[in-house]
Amino acid sequence: MRPNIAIILAGGIGSRLGLSTPKQFFKVAGKMVVEHTIDAFERNPHISEIAIVSNPFYVADMENIVLQGGWKKVKRILKGGKERYDSSLAAIRAYSGQDVNLVFHDAVRPLVSQRIIDDVCDALTRCEAIDVTLPAVDTIICAEGDHIGSIPDRSLLQRGQTPQAFRLSVIETAYERALKDPNFKVTDDCGVVVKYLPEVPVYLVPGEEANMKLTYKEDTYLIDKFFQLRGSELPAAPASLDALRGKVAVVFGGSYGIGHDIVAQLYAAGTRVHAFARSTTGTDVGSRESVAEALKGVAKAEGRIDYIINTAGVLNKEPLHAMAQETIEAAVRTNYMGTVNVALEAYPYLKETRGKLVFFTSSSYTRGRAFYSIYSSTKAAIVNFVQAVAQEWEAAGIAVNCINPERTKTPMRVKNFGTEPDDTLLRSEDVAEVTVRSLLSDYTGQVIDVKRKK
Repeated sequence: MRPNIAIILAGGIGSRLGLSTPKQFFKVAGKMVVEHTIDAFERNPHISEIAIVSNPFYVADMENIVLQGGWKKVKRILKGGKERYDSSLAAIRAYSGQDVNLVFHDAVRPLVSQRIIDDVCDALTRCEAIDVTLPAVDTIICAEGDHIGSIPDRSLLQRGQTPQAFRLSVIETAYERALKDPNFKVTDDCGVVVKYLPEVPVYLVPGEEANMKLTYKEDTYLIDKFFQLRGSELPAAPASLDALRGKVAVVFGGSYGIGHDIVAQLYAAGTRVHAFARSTTGTDVGSRESVAEALKGVAKAEGRIDYIINTAGVLNKEPLHAMAQETIEAAVRTNYMGTVNVALEAYPYLKETRGKLVFFTSSSYTRGRAFYSIYSSTKAAIVNFVQAVAQEWEAAGIAVNCINPERTKTPMRVKNFGTEPDDTLLRSEDVAEVTVRSLLSDYTGQVIDVKRKK
């Protein structure tokens, strides 16, 4: 089977975005756009190798990013050219003579899903040229000057995305013919094959709206929202949790519910776990001094702290006008200031171990809801806090992520909602499992969704 080589096209300067640096270096969800893109191909089992085609002026920057990223599949950083096709040609020439497939992807499409990559690689086992497309949703107009010339049948129109993938010999031959054409002008690689190698059919793989390209300033807000709504696709469950053995973990809110299950699973994995809660140890995350005392004691006893997880939170389901002032203040203090306090006190310990910090949000964070005004707004604040702090602490080697479970059967939920059918709720043990797995990932700044298996 031919190896699939992912070609990350990062040669642009992003002039339409209006930033001082190229758009591939724009940061979202705790990482640069190009880092998210590389991550997607790095973790896909069908990709054997990655090559990055960089703007020549930013090769040194890209080299530093790769060194810091620790990706094992990135083997080459190539120099692109003035036009987009120059970047494609750089990759084609770098692998010339090899029996491989090239999978071209825009560096500024950071939300490409594993499903799309899987489908493209699967299609490459049967086809020689692949495009990723979506149906056109708007009416497309062919203009003649400042008037409508014609309106094509929308049902026949598709919007092109990337990846675009090819057997190397096919795309190489297409470009050889194209470069002999004095009127050569094309916007993407599939267009080169369609025009200059028409005998080769281009197979279409369904794309996704989230697989959007960062082009204009407005796109930065859309991409950020897509990251929040999609959450992260954790890799498949590891065969072993041996990497957690001997590590030191602190769990706030570890006396019941999800926190209790996290403690149990970490303990079973051989992690040295220390659980704190208001009901068992008198630890109040709303008090920075209380958090500091807890962490200081663990560090003194263990000599290090690798993971800190905060599951502590309160939910008061009632209309805002009916809530007592002390109830509002207590909820904000625990849910939001507790997050801030844990982060501030965690920093020196996790910086020393290049450790991981995990917080919890709620599925209600995406939209304020009646009776949840304080709870949902504090949970939304946690998401923004995690994304910001992950970016700030990246240089310190601290990963900061956020777990976003669907409705989960916990004592706190039972207290507020009463008895609900078990088949409509997540089990707290399943949420704990994803949380523990997240400690083995290299993610940072991510909202990791946990959903019921349908």
